[in-house]
Amino acid sequence: MPSRLSTSHPWHGVSIGRKAPVAITVYVEMVPTDTVKYELDKDTGLLRVDRPQKYSNVCPDLYGFVPRTYCDREVAAYCEERTGRKGLLGDGDPLDICVLTEKQIAHGNILVEAIPIGGLRMLDGSEVDDKLVAVLSGDAVFGGFREIGDCPPVLLDRLRHYFLTYKQGPDDPNRACEITHVYGRDEAHEVIRRSIADYEREFGAAAASAPGISKPS
Repeated sequence: MPSRLSTSHPWHGVSIGRKAPVAITVYVEMVPTDTVKYELDKDTGLLRVDRPQKYSNVCPDLYGFVPRTYCDREVAAYCEERTGRKGLLGDGDPLDICVLTEKQIAHGNILVEAIPIGGLRMLDGSEVDDKLVAVLSGDAVFGGFREIGDCPPVLLDRLRHYFLTYKQGPDDPNRACEITHVYGRDEAHEVIRRSIADYEREFGAAAASAPGISKPS
């Protein structure tokens, strides 16, 4: 009875989905109309206001994370492999993701099914902070995309601009973040697999169990 009366923790209590990494569950924290940054409170599982958006840029798409993922050693090692950088660390958060859709969704704190098509390999200092790019499953405009190259360049430019500038003040000449690559579906799938392995190592195999997910190659 208590389990029926309580809400599942969006990070630990929601399955990534049986078809992962081809199709995954996404917990949406923010939508394009939000003027404050919402973020999951990891202890309570509730959505909280992290901070008001200081500057004019707003997230251009649905933004959230992939349940039962964690960015730690495996994700950092893959970024080192792909970039040739050394000394990188995972950011200790679930895997971030942007979801493209034609629909106006009024608020976050919802679950959607999404199809990963690629990602932005982003570094915040020495921390790996990948931003996956996905499409809303069944979306009339974007739902048929299966590869990052299917996206019009302007959509990717909006995402890149947002993540390169959302922490930057008007008088700050130095960017806090760097995007080293825009990568495709296969690399996005590998990042997901590795983030699942990191989650399993951090929180236990029982918590991370999801049918159909292979470990990192």
